[in-house]
Amino acid sequence: PHRLALLVPFRERFEELLAFVPYMHRFLSKKRIRHHIFILNQVDHFRFNRASLINVGFLESGNDTDYIAMHDVDLLPLNEHLDYSFPEAGPFHVASPELHPLYHYKTYVGGILLLTKQHYELCNGMSNRFWGWGREDDEFYRRIKGAGLQVRRPSGITTGYETFQHLHDPAWRKRDQKRIAAQKQEQFKVDREGGLNNVRYRIESRTDLSVAGAPCTVLNILLDCDTNETPWCTFG
Repeated sequence: PHRLALLVPFRERFEELLAFVPYMHRFLSKKRIRHHIFILNQVDHFRFNRASLINVGFLESGNDTDYIAMHDVDLLPLNEHLDYSFPEAGPFHVASPELHPLYHYKTYVGGILLLTKQHYELCNGMSNRFWGWGREDDEFYRRIKGAGLQVRRPSGITTGYETFQHLHDPAWRKRDQKRIAAQKQEQFKVDREGGLNNVRYRIESRTDLSVAGAPCTVLNILLDCDTNETPWCTFG
């Protein structure tokens, strides 16, 4: 039977985490999806790197899971008809543009995306060059296409933009949208070199814990950055 590694890139959003873990455990258990929730907690002093955290989560998720969900911590599925089962036919974008409360452009693949581990490897994972907020999933869309895979999306979901609850409050949690040095030009390029094959990191600690009775594993991750390659990884 298939088993899902739910990969949740994370930094300093503990109130969202306290809501997310028990909610997702209940949601997936009700749907009889065997799963393991991994909280990918970035504890270094570099800017947030969602894509690298997902690469690390993939590498650290073990052999007892055979597919992944890249899952934002601030997005909860409200409609029980959403499909989280094994995406054999190709990447399955749960938070599709027709349903996501914020992002509606047709090449969007962020929020919640399911892939078999084989397909993620075929894409060489995600680019490690995206520090700060945004654009890494747009680059990943091109990787999916480049690997000859087709993105599939939910059908027959009638709840529209009410399909998900978005927990993020931009008024008091600002996104790091700064574009530093050459980052402005770089953010639209396809990274043909890097990904799973060259993510640099160290696991500071690995803790199995329970949040309101829901089990998860917290990986405290120290990412590494080559400041010659991507000088925009620092806050300076």
